[in-house]
Amino acid sequence: MVFGCAHSHSLWFIFETLCSKFAAYNPIIKHASPDRQLKTAIPNVKKIMVIKILTRGVAALVVAVLVWGIFLTRDGNLVTPTGQDTVITSSGEFEAFPLPDYAAKFIDGAYKSYLVDVAPGIKVHVLEVGSGYPVYMQSGMPMSGFLYRKVAEALPREQFRIIMPTMVGLGFSSKIPASEHQLKNHLSWMGALLEKLALKEVIFVGHDWGGPIGAGALARSTTDMNGAVILNTALDAPREPRPIPTFLKIVRTPIVGELMLEGFFSVFDQLPSVQKDPTSLPPEVLDIYARPLSDDGNGKAPLALARMSAFDPAHPDIPLVQATEDYVTSLGVPVELVWGMSDPVLGKRLADMKKIFPKANVVETQAGHFLQEEVPEEIASSIQRVHLQMQSQK
Repeated sequence: MVFGCAHSHSLWFIFETLCSKFAAYNPIIKHASPDRQLKTAIPNVKKIMVIKILTRGVAALVVAVLVWGIFLTRDGNLVTPTGQDTVITSSGEFEAFPLPDYAAKFIDGAYKSYLVDVAPGIKVHVLEVGSGYPVYMQSGMPMSGFLYRKVAEALPREQFRIIMPTMVGLGFSSKIPASEHQLKNHLSWMGALLEKLALKEVIFVGHDWGGPIGAGALARSTTDMNGAVILNTALDAPREPRPIPTFLKIVRTPIVGELMLEGFFSVFDQLPSVQKDPTSLPPEVLDIYARPLSDDGNGKAPLALARMSAFDPAHPDIPLVQATEDYVTSLGVPVELVWGMSDPVLGKRLADMKKIFPKANVVETQAGHFLQEEVPEEIASSIQRVHLQMQSQK
């Protein structure tokens, strides 16, 4: 108790001293009586103390956020999925991967879920259903093969073997360090998948990053692309610098991007905003795409893939992109373009795809970016028409 009183007196002495010093430097109250000086100085000293406390608090918060941002820039670890038993497909025997309940409930028991080794520690998860002509459906960022489940439901399973792989870093495929997300690596991994599946020919369906990566892998494989259905994507190399969307400019900034997509917000929570109908991506569906990343403790892929985009002809990946463009324009196979015109990301790129595929049948829809969730029947119809054209050309 004595210490408490002494401590209080000491604080008051310090406070009076601060007030006196403030008064000494204030010309308005400098010559006033001591009591008047103290009464006038107290409110001002309080303001100064509050400002100092707030300033230090804000500074501490900024430092904490920066430290957190720097922590988020860590490269991430390799996470390799492990399956159970094996599954037999027409391509051979692979490692079976039992799906967790939150994902399995969206498909039926006829689906096969398996893992394919494409490099040391790197496995690609594949969903497959049906038998018949192979349809190779490549999804992009930040989704998985589940994105095509509604399209698969709209196709006759006795006519088509529907193969839905997931890019490395996403879904139930291996997760990798951010620095390993390079176009050449993804082309190599998906090319190795095609070789392991030993597919002689396919109808290719590509969307988002799945367009250039899927088509690019086919260009480098022994699998023939005999038809294609192209969904909101980009397959052309830039001839001149293209404007970078504001959002991409922001997330491509070091630390800022990590804070936005891995810290303060989840990229998956923002996905409904790129749809014509935001309810087409309800929370339980978003969980299929988001939860595998959080469960594996490595969510580096969405940001890394966003930063991988090339908007300038001087980008080091342009030769790879150009080789893919040259490949698809040289084929002369039946092609249909199915486009979500309400897509704020790639909706305006339809004109560029028409230049690459001038003879393609074009199906414009009012869907958003992930049109597989909104207009699966239109996509399935295009696949069937392409297949009929292929048969008529034999």
